[in-house]
Amino acid sequence: MPDAALTCPHSEPLALLRYLDIVLVIAAFPLVALAGLPLLGYAVGAIAWIAQRAAGALLERRAKDAGSVRQEVGLHLGGSLARAWIVGGAILAVGLIGEREDGLTAAILVAAAFTVYFGMSLILHATGSTK
Repeated sequence: MPDAALTCPHSEPLALLRYLDIVLVIAAFPLVALAGLPLLGYAVGAIAWIAQRAAGALLERRAKDAGSVRQEVGLHLGGSLARAWIVGGAILAVGLIGEREDGLTAAILVAAAFTVYFGMSLILHATGSTK
């Protein structure tokens, strides 16, 4: 029977680092709940972050299959801007609809997730494990 690591499409050792930001977002739930922080802010921040990461993966696949470099660059640029606006809009909306603390919780969660995502992207790029 073949080893699962040999048959997995992302079998390189650093592949799991690509999703460390999502693990952080999910693992933060017990800490947020125990600390008594606003769960609405956490939920909106977590949903916005995970949704924009899923949208980014979808756009990455579409850009890879694009017919020209112009389409590829357009998908990357447009997708990046749209994803930033969606996350920012979600933080703003939860802060206005809920309490200000909800918006702050969402913003801190997204900022922490982005920091981990950006750091892991740099590490994966430097090691040549970007795809």
